[in-house]
Amino acid sequence: MGLMTFSTPYDWSRVQQYRDSAAQFGEVLDFSVGSPVDEVPQSVRLALSAAANDGNAHGYPATIGTEALREAVRQWFLTVRGVDLSGIGASVVPTVGSKEAVALMAALLHCGEGDVVVQPRVSYPTYEIGTQISGATVVKVDDVADVDSWVNVPGVRAIWVNSPSNPTGRVLTSGQLRGIVRAARSIGAVVLSDECYARMDWRGSADSESSPKTTPCILDDDVCGGNAESVLCLYSLSKQSNMAGYRTALIAGDERLVSAMTRYRKQIGLIIPGPVQAAMTAALGDGESVLDQIGRYRARLHSLTKALNAYGYDARMPEGGLYVWVRALGDDCWDDMHNLAALGIVPSPGEFYGDRHFLRFSVTASDESIAAAAERLSA
Repeated sequence: MGLMTFSTPYDWSRVQQYRDSAAQFGEVLDFSVGSPVDEVPQSVRLALSAAANDGNAHGYPATIGTEALREAVRQWFLTVRGVDLSGIGASVVPTVGSKEAVALMAALLHCGEGDVVVQPRVSYPTYEIGTQISGATVVKVDDVADVDSWVNVPGVRAIWVNSPSNPTGRVLTSGQLRGIVRAARSIGAVVLSDECYARMDWRGSADSESSPKTTPCILDDDVCGGNAESVLCLYSLSKQSNMAGYRTALIAGDERLVSAMTRYRKQIGLIIPGPVQAAMTAALGDGESVLDQIGRYRARLHSLTKALNAYGYDARMPEGGLYVWVRALGDDCWDDMHNLAALGIVPSPGEFYGDRHFLRFSVTASDESIAAAAERLSA
């Protein structure tokens, strides 16, 4: 069986007409794609340069990553997430960005015809696309933490969790994650936890801004019971370190599952380039630059939320993540896309994420763009 066909409304060419309309206003303020605009940390750039002629550059790099990278991942989980990977029987493998990992996850778990993969109804579109290309069936539920909505569905093989959520910003509690893990194990399914925005938890007070916490991790002892069995966690450096173009992400969790997927990844050639592995190692160890970036995102979210409220939206600071998710003022998201384009502003249509009555605004934009949008929205 090859890659199966897929269908999705997630097509950025549908947004281009609104960018074209916005250009008539002057400078286009584009908050649609969550693509970072800030500089890559200097530590990362130096590490990349220093490794440009290493043996891991002119020779083939290891699929599982260098020992330095693997140790950096283990230390990051221990110091940042409070998770001892070795203590819970977890292994790791770097991935060529998180989208590749998400899109191929169902296939690498051998899901196919007759199997079901559960996901949130409002969520990142690639969960559904990945399930479709594996040949499995997508089942969408309003809330994956409501385990009764899926635990008795025949054929469930995997459950996607996303906390903080793209696009809603919702953060699941440790108790909710624990319930998901228990229910999944009771039916022999795997929990797939996309935690790419875990460093961006906005639920704390202003006093916590200098040392922000992370959102609960699916691999925490209190969640997985001290055992990584049937649990996989995905994380990306794209947002925390502005490394989207480096394609640096990882899977951590059940050693048996990670090892099996790694064997396929070796044969397919899904390998992070050697110098990029060195850059990823540096990024995982550079906590100061991450805190700086988190501060930028927090300030931008506050500014954009305030401006959207001034325009008439019911905008609120998300619990986590990088997006403001608001109900459209018109009949659906496309009405608002048209009206906002007249101000030179382009958000992302909620239809892409499962609800055409909403819009998503990304703060992976410059301070200047956020300020300009605030001025236009408040006029």
